[in-house]
Amino acid sequence: MIAERRKKIMAVVLVLICVGFLALSLFVKYSPVNILDERFSKDVQQYQNPVLDTAMEIISWFGYFPGSIIMVVLATGIFLLLKYKREALFMLSTAFAGVVSTIFKIIVNRPRPSEPLVHVFKKASQQSFPSGHVLFYIVYFGFLTMLMIQLKDLPKSIRIIIGSFSVFLIFSIPFSRIYLGAHWFTDVVGGVLIGIVCLYVLSYFYERKATKQYENKA
Repeated sequence: MIAERRKKIMAVVLVLICVGFLALSLFVKYSPVNILDERFSKDVQQYQNPVLDTAMEIISWFGYFPGSIIMVVLATGIFLLLKYKREALFMLSTAFAGVVSTIFKIIVNRPRPSEPLVHVFKKASQQSFPSGHVLFYIVYFGFLTMLMIQLKDLPKSIRIIIGSFSVFLIFSIPFSRIYLGAHWFTDVVGGVLIGIVCLYVLSYFYERKATKQYENKA
């Protein structure tokens, strides 16, 4: 009974997230530059200094090419070496976050932030909405965090380090993208929303496959 209630609540939450994402997509499509985004970028970028510049660039590195590919291949390879074939397959599938991001970028077609509205550290070629970095970090590092919680066979210290690092990147990447002038506030919010949906779908199929394997063994 409790499980069914949780499923219903989760379904409602996911629907609300999807509706929110679609509404935000329409908003930025027809209002690509707005006061909210400009003000937020100004507030975040007012604390610029060389040390923070370097830190923010390092945080964003994992989402650039070839950083993102390296991370996916590395995680997939390590899980394969440790005989976690199912986990390796799902970590490999996190790469599809880039496909999802590209599809919505093309549909919405929002220009990137530009001078003199914001200070742009590194000019990007793709469209702005949603933030591909934020989407990828939530899916990749979010799923990795979940695995670190579930895979009790791995050393606890390793799970804590990887899990903590992943959570840090998930929460810091939105500020990094705005600080570097790569995205607007609404871009990162869009990345968070669609990222949560993608992470849920990935986790759902992972858990479903795990349950089936357990039932077959039983």
